[in-house]
Amino acid sequence: MKITGVKSQLIDKFLFVEVETDEGITGLGECGSWGQLEAAQTAIEKFADYLIGKDPGPIEHHWNIMHRFSHFRGAAICGAISGLDIALWDIKGQALGAPIHELLGGPTRDRARVYGHVKAESLDEMVTNVKKLKALGFTAIGHFNPFLDEDRDQAYFKPYAQKIADAVHVVAAVREAVGDDFDLCIEIHRRLTPAEAVAFARELEPYRPMFYEDPIRPDSFDAMARVNDRITIPLATGERYNSIYDFQTLLTREGVAYVRPSICLCGGITGARKIAALAEAHDVQVVPHNPLSPVCLFAGLQLDAAIPNFAIQEYPTVGVGFEDKGTSNEPTTELAGAGIVTNVPVFKDGFAEIPKTPGLGTKLAPDAAEKFPAFARKIRMRPHKDGFIVDQ
Repeated sequence: MKITGVKSQLIDKFLFVEVETDEGITGLGECGSWGQLEAAQTAIEKFADYLIGKDPGPIEHHWNIMHRFSHFRGAAICGAISGLDIALWDIKGQALGAPIHELLGGPTRDRARVYGHVKAESLDEMVTNVKKLKALGFTAIGHFNPFLDEDRDQAYFKPYAQKIADAVHVVAAVREAVGDDFDLCIEIHRRLTPAEAVAFARELEPYRPMFYEDPIRPDSFDAMARVNDRITIPLATGERYNSIYDFQTLLTREGVAYVRPSICLCGGITGARKIAALAEAHDVQVVPHNPLSPVCLFAGLQLDAAIPNFAIQEYPTVGVGFEDKGTSNEPTTELAGAGIVTNVPVFKDGFAEIPKTPGLGTKLAPDAAEKFPAFARKIRMRPHKDGFIVDQ
């Protein structure tokens, strides 16, 4: 078998790559460079020059060449490699008549626990949305920001005591509303300093969050390790890391309780499998990050089925404010971008079924590009009242 073509497509807010072969098998992957998809698309074109004419089978060989040939890497390049890697695994699975997880040594499970997305601009809206997601069958929520998802065009300021007290009140209200048979995956979106992160975590202890994600910017492994060392609730991070060596450094410094690899950024299925093995050696569980389309979810489920240290899978439900264009006022089990693909995983009682069809498990819908035209993410950050910026 030989690779005959590599095609990338910007559809809606996602970047997909298809790798074609001379045996009629086409592999599908997704790139997760998020705000820099245009740069990643250019990197895909460059890698296509290398891949066309090659046997798609030796995935590890191609993975190493693409990472190592130029000596330099970054999110756009690693995102491109990730999409291509997923597509190569899809080809291999289809050619051998097996789902990808079978080729990785699985399955370890036949379904994966998932958490839905929740987003709100007020406390009442947050409580209402979380209760609706629980009624739909979810047993956990994520993307749960206790600082709320306020208008990014409005300048931000709160005194420290009020900022912390208001956020604790949101968590307390949600816990009271849903009870203890429901997990809270708290997402801070890098809003705090290390000192604030420690103080806030201590106030969250009575509400038993499953994990506390990215309380600070993840750029400093040492700062993340200092926070993790000083708190008792489990800390999660990793969605921004694009190298197995980032995770190796984080784990060596004991800076995390749950790793959050972005499969469409960290080197695809090949890279994520390596990261899961590193985490396993440190007794750390894996929560695959997925703010993308169902293609990324299918890749995540293939990994989830193949590793022993899987914890829970991010499942990007459509909800209030989650679409960059248009909104939905009703939380649902519908996946963001569901219409872009031919099928989505079966969801039931808080779990998604592991795909059993050969390869990745889904294809792009024939009319996806026509129905979902591309739109670019604009560069913007919320201003602070003092004239600087705020992570949100």
